Amino acid sequence: MRFHGWLVIALSCLACLPSTAAPQGEEDPVSSAGFAAHWYQGKAELTSYSLEQARYGEIHPGHAVLIFVTEDFSRSKQVKLDRPQAAGSDAVKVLKLNFTKKFETGIYPYSMMMSVFSPVGLGEDPHALKVTTSSQEWCGHTFVQMNRMGSGYAIRQYSYFESEGDVSLTLPSSVSEDELWVTLRLDPGRLPTGDFELIPGTMFLRLRHIPWGLQKVTGALAAAAGEAGMMEYSLTYPELDRKLVIRFRQAFPHEIEGWEETYTSGFGPGARTLTTRATRNQRIMSPYWTKNGLADAGLRQQLGLE
Repeated sequence: MRFHGWLVIALSCLACLPSTAAPQGEEDPVSSAGFAAHWYQGKAELTSYSLEQARYGEIHPGHAVLIFVTEDFSRSKQVKLDRPQAAGSDAVKVLKLNFTKKFETGIYPYSMMMSVFSPVGLGEDPHALKVTTSSQEWCGHTFVQMNRMGSGYAIRQYSYFESEGDVSLTLPSSVSEDELWVTLRLDPGRLPTGDFELIPGTMFLRLRHIPWGLQKVTGALAAAAGEAGMMEYSLTYPELDRKLVIRFRQAFPHEIEGWEETYTSGFGPGARTLTTRATRNQRIMSPYWTKNGLADAGLRQQLGLE
């Protein structure tokens, strides 16, 4: 795949349209009727969370939103298809996650976003084709893109920090942490468990300024203690002294109810082990790309967003 220079492209709202027809010739991770009823209804699943974000050795209030929606994607270009009917075998159905966080640190705000594009047919294509993450705050902004290339990822990073700078590299990993948020929604039974290596979450790498590389991790999937019908998936990184736990519903469509992430926050003498927590607030199904008028602002109140 050839990478072209950065372009500023004005896209219409049609670029946000989800897939509305079930994939042909692919094995659904669940019964086709149940999967289609939820994911091919022409709407996205929007869930808001109350966020307690660890940063600079303190806990900062904020909010997060998880947006899941199906799309038609190009395997070769790794972008959303404008005309999927004309793409032939290059077209693939993906479940896309847009994961946003907003929180304030003193006088200045943080705005972070991660996008993951994973094929619906996990049996044939179990890994994300593309992951992108950006972070904006008053010191500057950063961007990273991971493209699936064979059994690994081609990674490009752009940062205003001298120690990070502009980087291009390849990692031979078959798993990225970020793709597991989508795997969980498609088929929790395919979540990796036991000891293995993976690429840590891109938001975590950004906040902790951790160099790129594979990290040893232990994955575990178990019923949530004292909560009927709830499951927990955990990733424990011994060398990073970090643990991520995602709580979700056992029954399809496996909605994510919250998560916790524990690691060292802050630098120097102000560093402390803290836990970021997210708790579900509201959830709606909506064709949000059509809800862009002043009259639609009330939908933010339905999501519990100011």
